[in-house]
Amino acid sequence: MEADPASAGGAAPDKPVIRTSVALAGDGTDIARARHLAAGFLTRVQAEHGLPVSQRAMDVTQLVVSELVTNARKYAPGPVLLDLKITGDTVEVVVWDSDPVLPVARAADAGRVGQHGLEIVMAVAQGFEAQREPVGKRITARIALADDPGGAVSGHRPL
Repeated sequence: MEADPASAGGAAPDKPVIRTSVALAGDGTDIARARHLAAGFLTRVQAEHGLPVSQRAMDVTQLVVSELVTNARKYAPGPVLLDLKITGDTVEVVVWDSDPVLPVARAADAGRVGQHGLEIVMAVAQGFEAQREPVGKRITARIALADDPGGAVSGHRPL
C-alpha cells in the first residue's frame, strides 16, 4: 500500500493518497488474489490511517473486485491491472484490461443464468464508469467506506 502526497488535480496536498495496485497475469488465481488484496488494503486503511470501514464496505468491495476481475479475465486477453484508492469517504476500484469494448449491463431476466456481474456492480456501487483507453478500457466503481447512518444502501450513481 502506498501513501503518496497528492498530485495536482487530486486530493489536498496535506492529505496522502492511499492506494495499492497489482498487475494480474491472467491465470486461475487472479480472482482470489484480487479479493485478498482488497480485503488486506481496507484492513490496513483502518489500522494504519484510522479510517472507518464498515463490514458492508469490506464485503461489497471484495464482491465488486471479484466481478470486475472475472469479467476482465473472461472478455479480454492478457494482463489485468487492479488499482484500489481511497478518495474521500469511498474506496475507488479501478480495473483495466486490454479489450476496448465497453461493457453494457443486460436487462434484468430472472431466467438468465450468469452474466449478472455488471448488474450487481452497478446495484451496489455508489458510482460506476467505463472508459476507453488508448489501449483497452478502464472500469471504475466507487463504494462508500461507512454505512449510511439511516441504514439505507445506496446504489448506482454516475461518477
